[in-house]
Amino acid sequence: MFYSRASSATFPELAEAGVSMRKGNDYLLKLRPWSLSTFVVALLAVVLATATQEMFASFGMQFYFAGFVPAILIAGLMGGAPAGAFATIITVPIVWWAFMPPYFDFGWPTPEDYDSLAMFLLSSALLVCFSQLYREALVILRK
Repeated sequence: MFYSRASSATFPELAEAGVSMRKGNDYLLKLRPWSLSTFVVALLAVVLATATQEMFASFGMQFYFAGFVPAILIAGLMGGAPAGAFATIITVPIVWWAFMPPYFDFGWPTPEDYDSLAMFLLSSALLVCFSQLYREALVILRK
């Protein structure tokens, strides 16, 4: 195993050399809420989640919203509350149209579908709120 001088140094020596002990997470704050790039990132996350959900459906798994929860978390962390809310809003009609029976038709949801939708909206609201709080905490810690 190869060790560099920096890996065997103590923390004060690293601080004097200007070496950071951990990588920052400043990339989460690069996108500004309500910017076009924020909504593009949210849209791309939902498109990727739709492809993942289609892959699940091709194997016979009926997870209506499971593939979209990470997309909403990513959109919320990257772009804040507006991006997370946008991802949630565009996810509902996609799932209703493409993944709930009757497929590729806006049929009336069953009571189970209403339950799935309500649980998804609740969990999405919590994800968006927590991701916004995390972004605000990062801003406070950077000061």
